Amino acid sequence: MPFTFNPLNQEAARQVLAWTYPPPYNVYNEDPERLEQVVVEVLRPDYHYYSIAEDEDPLVAYCCYGLDARVAGGDYALDALDIGLMVRPDLNGQGRGTLFAAAVVDFARRTFPDRRWRVTIASFNLRAQCVWREVGFRKSETFLRRGDGLSFSVWVRDDNGDDRPPARVRSWKGKAGRRITSPTNRI
Repeated sequence: MPFTFNPLNQEAARQVLAWTYPPPYNVYNEDPERLEQVVVEVLRPDYHYYSIAEDEDPLVAYCCYGLDARVAGGDYALDALDIGLMVRPDLNGQGRGTLFAAAVVDFARRTFPDRRWRVTIASFNLRAQCVWREVGFRKSETFLRRGDGLSFSVWVRDDNGDDRPPARVRSWKGKAGRRITSPTNRI
């Protein structure tokens, strides 16, 4: 079942932002009153949002790479590319999470090569933690999100997938420069 990645367009953005998840995953639901504002945000080219299609199904998930995958309050000083992944609600809990995560990492390797990868996961989301562990990530820290105190964990993987502690090296952009450490996302 090959996945196809395409830059997120306005129609797909409206669809994915309207997805609703049951408790406790409803923390990922978007506020309908902010939908148009958030559509504009996720279409920013520097947020690198992609829709994910599978076979004949045009929208099974979406992902992003970069600052919008961060959560306010985390320590993002380590040079890594942040990854966010959301799977369509009706496809959750079917044991396919590892396939989605592996495809997102594989696409990242081809699109943003020679990186260290990072995901931030809500601490209650044990399914997601298991999935990302299976594709080679390891937990590096836990923190409380600014604003509401919800607990999150940061998980890291080197490009080669090994489990050694990551070293602090170059920026995820491959060049030194001003580091942005404060996320601007909604989650």
